[in-house]
Parts: sequence; structure tokens; C-alpha cells
Amino acid sequence: MTSSKHPFSLFPGRLATQWLVVATLISVLIFLPGHRTSVRKPAATRKADVIIYGGTAAAVTAAVQVTKMGKSVIVVSPDKHLGGLSAGGLGFTDTGNKEVIGGLSREFYHRLYEHYQKDASWMWQKRSEYGNKGQGTPALDGNNRTMWIFEPHAAEQVFEDFVKENKLTIYRNEWLDRSAKGIQKQNGVIKSIKTLCGTVYEGSMFIDATYEGDLMAAAGVKYHVGREANSVYNETHNGLQVGVFQHRHYFSKDVSPYKIAGDPKSGLLPEVSAEVPGVNGTGDNKIQAYCFRMCLSNHPENRVPFPKPAGYNPARYELLARVFATGWRETFDKYDPIPNRKTDTNNHGPFSTDYLGKNYDYPEATYERRKAIIRDHELYQKGLMYYLQNDPKIPADVHEAMQQWGLPKDEFKDNGGWPHQLYIREARRMIGEFVMKEADALGKTVVPNPVGMGSYALDAHNAQRFVKKDGFVQNEGDIGVHPDKPYSIAYGAIIPKENQCKNLLVPVCVSSSHIAYGSIRMEPVFMILGQSAATAAVLAIENKTSVQQVPYAKLQAVLLKDGQRLTL
Repeated sequence: MTSSKHPFSLFPGRLATQWLVVATLISVLIFLPGHRTSVRKPAATRKADVIIYGGTAAAVTAAVQVTKMGKSVIVVSPDKHLGGLSAGGLGFTDTGNKEVIGGLSREFYHRLYEHYQKDASWMWQKRSEYGNKGQGTPALDGNNRTMWIFEPHAAEQVFEDFVKENKLTIYRNEWLDRSAKGIQKQNGVIKSIKTLCGTVYEGSMFIDATYEGDLMAAAGVKYHVGREANSVYNETHNGLQVGVFQHRHYFSKDVSPYKIAGDPKSGLLPEVSAEVPGVNGTGDNKIQAYCFRMCLSNHPENRVPFPKPAGYNPARYELLARVFATGWRETFDKYDPIPNRKTDTNNHGPFSTDYLGKNYDYPEATYERRKAIIRDHELYQKGLMYYLQNDPKIPADVHEAMQQWGLPKDEFKDNGGWPHQLYIREARRMIGEFVMKEADALGKTVVPNPVGMGSYALDAHNAQRFVKKDGFVQNEGDIGVHPDKPYSIAYGAIIPKENQCKNLLVPVCVSSSHIAYGSIRMEPVFMILGQSAATAAVLAIENKTSVQQVPYAKLQAVLLKDGQRLTL
């Protein structure tokens, strides 16, 4: 029998009265405006035709394109600063043949040209003093009205101008909930995604424009991490590459890897792996090294000395001291000049800014683990720069030259002059409708339904540092193979297989083998593919179809109208 009495009538007399008072106070507090309680507000739901996850250059160009085609778009960016590496230190643009760069990607470099036409943009040197060194063409190209070499803050401003002019809706510092609750999917269609703060984003189409491919992975799309065996796609330069040296990023002279030179019993020096590489051409889970593309300044009024980082230990750089002892003097070969007496400083040589072997788990890692990996890379690289400026083992000529360089005061101001973006050269790679392979990226094939072009060399950095059988140290994984000609990138490389997801496009973690990705992974190409992905997303909405069933003739027509270069 169920009692019909008020719940508090179960308590005798005075106790019931006390409980009633407490309950009344709680109810008042719950509904008191501005009062914090444990009662959760319903999560916000935000809707748009297209939801873009990421803050890279591809994310921005994709959002601009959606807007230009008359659809609504929301960019959900885990990053505070937009533009990824394009605004994060990679100012000496890797381009190859610049004629294949069109659309919004080319517009980006045109706007930088306009920026450097202004006298006010040359604060730390005169325009006439800038060497105008580029890759294959002048940096400041008057004939094509493009600027390929630029400062980070100038690039970031172009992206912010895109945002302002197109009135883009961007939510920053929003991180995808990568748990099973983070994505709602029905019959192969993503309905919504949720971020860690609980906000839900609903859309008809989704674009994963991150370097990591987190949305792609959460959507159940198949992907690969690491190097495939050459046998998988009938390739030559994939898989292990021991003894293959195509750049100068290897030990050209014998250097001992042991704490006491020549004595294996003394143990290995830091930054050397004890793992023995397998057979050449076989696959593994290793990925090419990451680093920060540092912007440095040698202007006395705009530089600060490299700080001594937390936990600094000069012993971890002993291998570099031994390289110098062999007579090696290429320290400054990749201090590529950008305007205003600054550099885009990249890895160069057998021991440099690439942090070999310390990123293998990054693609699949939790946010917390990724943060630790990024911090570890930062401390390694800051320690390296401090070592070059201060350690007595550094040759006098190198030491003297290094004293001229420091972090710029006017770049990355909210991060002490240090880049806010780690160079994620490669993470997950989708296995989509079409896989771009070595032959495709060398210009030896004709791919179906092109949506953009690439032309840069198949460029992979070292993946490991090991001890050879003769007891000396060596690096492995560095590849640089030039294509026969510029090549087209298939539409199928930016979409999943239809039975996996019908409304997702992936313009950064594209469907590609490891070695083909070595060419595709260039920032101008990401912008090109971002625009093409957005175009396809809008056409899929308009045609009420999946991204896999978008009529290519319609897609091609819009891309060409908007200035994309699809074939030679």
C-alpha cells in the first residue's frame, strides 16, 4: 500500500519542521539569479550547415568557401591562434611549382604580398636590404603579386582578416570529446559532435581540418599510423630506409653513441635508441620527427637570449658536440631568412631540432599525453638552443655566430616568443575512397576526379636514431624524391569510404601512403584541399546526397570558377 502523506510527514514534529525549512532554503538558492549551484544548465546546442573542426589554415579556407557559397558554417577550433603552421613559424613556404597553387590558397599569399608593399611592414630592415630569397622564385614575386616568405604575425593577421571579412563564427579553445559520447552518428551520418565543455554542434556536413584527425577517428573512419611496407602499395620509398641518405641529415663521419666513446659498456648517450631497425622496406609504427619551426631574430633591439629551460642537462646534447668535433659546420644552413631580419629555422644535419623517436604515440594519445609530448619537445629544443649559445664544447665560431640570434620580441607575444604550434608533420592518415600513392605523388599516374594539385618533393624526415653494427650512430627515415611533374590529388583522397561515413571530408589527414603524404603535407596544399572539401560539402547539401555521390562535373565546375588548379 502506497502512503499518500507528504514526505516530510514521515519525520516527527520538530524534525519535520527543520527539514521543511532546509528544503525551502535549497529551492530558493537553486533559483536565485547568479547563484552557483550543483544543478547543471542544459548544454548549448549550436547549428550550422557545415561544422569544421580544427584551427589550421585548411579550416579557415574551408570556412571562407562555405560562406562564399551561401551556407552557414561554424569553426570549432581547439586552437586559440588560427592558421596552424602557416602562422606558427613556417614562413619559408615549401611550395614546389607555384603555378599549381590557386584559389584561396593563392589569395593568402597575394595578401601577404600586399602586406609587404607597405613601408610600415618593414620595421627592422629596409625592403631593399631583404635578400628576397625564395624556393625557386623570388620571395616577393612582383610578376605574380605573391609573397611566399613571411613573418608569423603577418600570416596570422591574414587569417584573422578572412574571419572578419566573411563574418565567420569561430569558437576557440573547444576540444572534441573523443569518448564514445562525443559524436552522434546514425546510419553512417554524423548528426552532431560534442566538445569537452558540453557544447553540441549539429550540422549537415562535417570537415575534419586538424593535423591529428581526431574527428575522423571518432567517426569510425579507417586510418593508418606509421609507415606501410613497400609491398602494400607497390612502393619503393615507404617503410624502413636504413642506409638511404637523400638530404644532409645523417652522420657523414663516424660518431660514437656511447657515454664513453667506443665503450658499449658505458651505456648509450641520450637521444640514441637501443632498438635495432628491421629489414628495409618493411612497415612499422614509427612516424617522422616533429619540431618547432622557430622564428629567430638577429636585430639587437628585437631579440632576447635563449632562456635556460627547466631541467636543462647539457649531457643530452653530447652527441652534437661530437658531430662538431668531426669538423661539421652546417649549423646555420636552415636559418632561412624571412623579412625584418628574422628566420624560419628548421631542422638540419645529423643532430638538430628534430626530436627523433619521441612522437610515436602522439597521433593516438590523450590530450593530456599530447600536452606532455609537446612540452617535452619544447624543453628539448630550448635546451638545444641554450646549449649552442652557452656550452664550452661548442666551437668558438659557432658560439660567436649563435650569440647574434634570439627569440623575437614581436612574435608569439603571448608565448614568450616561442611558436604556439608544434610541427605535426604526420599523424593519422585516412584510408579513404582513393589512396594517394608514391607513383601518384611523383606525377606518374592520372588520378580520378582531381580537386587540387601538389608538386613538392616526397619529403620525410628521420624517424629514428640507432646504433649500427659497426658501433657508430646513424639516423634513418630521411627521404627526398622529386616528382617528374606536378600531380593532381583525387577527390577520393579527402573522403572516407561511403560505408564508414557519408557526410565527412578530411582535407589534412588525407588518404595517402606515408611516402606520398611526404609531398601532400604542405601548407599551401592543405589550404587548397580545405577549399575543395568545403565546396564538395555545400554541393552535397544542395544535391541532397552523400559526399561520395557528389556529381564530379558540378564540383569541377565550381572549383575551376573559383580559381583552383586541378590538372596541368
